[in-house]
Amino acid sequence: MMGIVASQSFKNIISTYLGFLIGAINTLFLYTNFMSDDYYGMVGFMLSSAYVLMPLMAFGVHNTLVKFYSSFKTRISIHSFLTLMLFLPLVIILPAGVITYISHEIIADFLSTENAIIKDYLWHTFIVAIALAYFEIFYAWVKVHMQTVFGNFMREVFHRVGTMILLFLLFFKIIDVTVFMLGLVLVYLLRMLVMMGYAFNTKIPVVSFKRIRGLKNILKYSALIIVAGSVATVLLDVDKVMLGKYIAIENIAYYNVAIFIATVIAVPQRAMHQILSPLSAKYLNDKDFENLEDLYKRSSLNLFIVGGLVFLLIVLNINQLYYLIDENYRVGLYVVLLISISKLYDSLLGSNNAILFNSDYYRVVLILGVILVIVMILLNMILIPQYGLNGAAIATFIAVFLYNTLKLLFVYKAFKITPFSLRTVKVGVLLFVLILAGYFWDFNFNPILNILLKTVIISFVFSAMVYKLNLSEDINALLNKLLHREV
Repeated sequence: MMGIVASQSFKNIISTYLGFLIGAINTLFLYTNFMSDDYYGMVGFMLSSAYVLMPLMAFGVHNTLVKFYSSFKTRISIHSFLTLMLFLPLVIILPAGVITYISHEIIADFLSTENAIIKDYLWHTFIVAIALAYFEIFYAWVKVHMQTVFGNFMREVFHRVGTMILLFLLFFKIIDVTVFMLGLVLVYLLRMLVMMGYAFNTKIPVVSFKRIRGLKNILKYSALIIVAGSVATVLLDVDKVMLGKYIAIENIAYYNVAIFIATVIAVPQRAMHQILSPLSAKYLNDKDFENLEDLYKRSSLNLFIVGGLVFLLIVLNINQLYYLIDENYRVGLYVVLLISISKLYDSLLGSNNAILFNSDYYRVVLILGVILVIVMILLNMILIPQYGLNGAAIATFIAVFLYNTLKLLFVYKAFKITPFSLRTVKVGVLLFVLILAGYFWDFNFNPILNILLKTVIISFVFSAMVYKLNLSEDINALLNKLLHREV
């Protein structure tokens, strides 16, 4: 199974970094030069709000499908289960649409107290949220068949290419900003439809309303996982929504750039999670706890190493990177540093989320998540008016640190397993030493040359130390293969 994890994770990492490269061009250069700060802030607000709404619109189905699919063995039970998964989100989407239509003015007025521009894009946000929800459902549809590569490409690359095309059309005045915002909605809808076609080609849906074994447990899980599944999204995006409520909307543009830079650290985790989730669900359903622990330890160590390298490259180059974009965006420097640390901690968790969300202990995650979201909202309400962007980053950092620590402790208590080993400590020491050695020096070159040279040196030193100390058998095996050496 680790062969499947390694193969698909490697391909997913490539497509995810390709997506982030395109996203970096969009975020750092095209948006900042082709669009006003107000409208760039509006894009950030709209997409963040849609991502916050997405788990609710999906009714938790993307998690439910992964958790329960491997427990159905007959053709009829599988068809009935998948039919339920297709139609269940409409229980939320249809009433939500009616409420939004009836209460449009009330909702829009509340959200636009500080920034009137928000009022014009409420329906855009709602439609994008639905597109995001069904995209994740169709992606889960193929994940359970251990096919994650195409879906990950669509998830990470497709919409960013579409956005880039729209930005160039805006720059050449072929479209105006109003059409751009509409085009952005259409990009997300098209992405959902393409994913639907691929999912149905993988497993043709056969509508069947036969009785489903364990229906009560499935519905209960879906209803509760809405909240549990929303926590990670809310922890990531609610700060941007609250920035739009409390301070001038152009600040969301500055914050968005800082968050994007830090989020690059999470790319390996995002890529690996696509295959870790169905594998963890399978091991849990089969009660194969030996392989579950092995997957937990290996995923944590490998993600800590790969995420740690990206963390080093960001932290040690961040000052030079900000010289390449508009000076106004430099206010996000400390945001990058704080969020980067929280993202590295996320990587250290390995398959922790996959274990919790696919086990019978998901209710505990729900309770912890709700408490921490409330804490985060309160912290944002206190810290944003006082410290602006840095206040939002501090609130996010505290909430993520508490949430991750509690999840680690709970998996240990429930399964008596931990992702850590002596190698984890060695990687941590190596990262700390290289940060101390590299943060305070730069070359007196052009920022681009400075970043390139420093990146090459850091990457070589870190990779050589990881290989020489044999910190990860999986990474050493991959390097041996790339170097055409016998193990």
